[in-house]
Amino acid sequence: MANDEALNRAAEVNEQFRPIVLTSETVTRPAGTHTATVHSFLRHVRAKGLDCVPEPVSLDGETETLRFIEGESGGDGWKHQHDEQGLRSAARLLRRLHDASADWVPPDDAVFAAPAVDGGDVFVNADPGPWNFVWRDGEAVALIDWDFLHRAPRLSDVAYALLWFAPLRADDAALNWHHFPQVPDRRARIEAFLDEYGTATGFDVADAVVRRRRYTIEHVRFLADQGQEPQKTWIADGSVEQEELAEIEWIERNRSLFSN
Repeated sequence: MANDEALNRAAEVNEQFRPIVLTSETVTRPAGTHTATVHSFLRHVRAKGLDCVPEPVSLDGETETLRFIEGESGGDGWKHQHDEQGLRSAARLLRRLHDASADWVPPDDAVFAAPAVDGGDVFVNADPGPWNFVWRDGEAVALIDWDFLHRAPRLSDVAYALLWFAPLRADDAALNWHHFPQVPDRRARIEAFLDEYGTATGFDVADAVVRRRRYTIEHVRFLADQGQEPQKTWIADGSVEQEELAEIEWIERNRSLFSN
């Protein structure tokens, strides 16, 4: 979802439909048809020596249990990406995960909760915002919530991350929602993220983020067509498309903030 009111509404609805039980050792939550596929992916990454994704513990068909990763995430994670150290650590971690994903072969009966993107060279998290990183001592140490795992170009995840880390959003959102102490230098933050990730800067950042925002609309429709909530309600009332298009319009009007 694009704006703060919509994000709050999504959190409320998701809390109703996806209760999560936390202990000091595990995270237990409802499973979906895609969960076995996600667990296969997580095991692949961990087998490569990366402990920066959750460890699957069990899957009983209706409930999944994952090993808890200690640190701050969710609403507590936002503050850690304000400085360049946190920003760069998230970019570095995202690159490691993309590299590790490239040779994963999904099981024959794989199910994905997000549509694949043409030209995909890696498997992406699809929601790498500050809230889904786990932070310790100001550094990103893990990336959680892989429900929307799918094959896509690296730039899909990178553009999504830039949207929230730069952020490519209005000043009032940067101050009041992202909690920056002052309006950040978006261009400098974009350059730092791309430098640490190792992506060439020879592409139009605004165009990439706009494409990723349009994919969000496609993804919500994909879930709504399967009867999933709250996406079905969002499509019925038109809220997703209206909010995404409004934020796309802001990006188009403010291209000078993101590129030379």
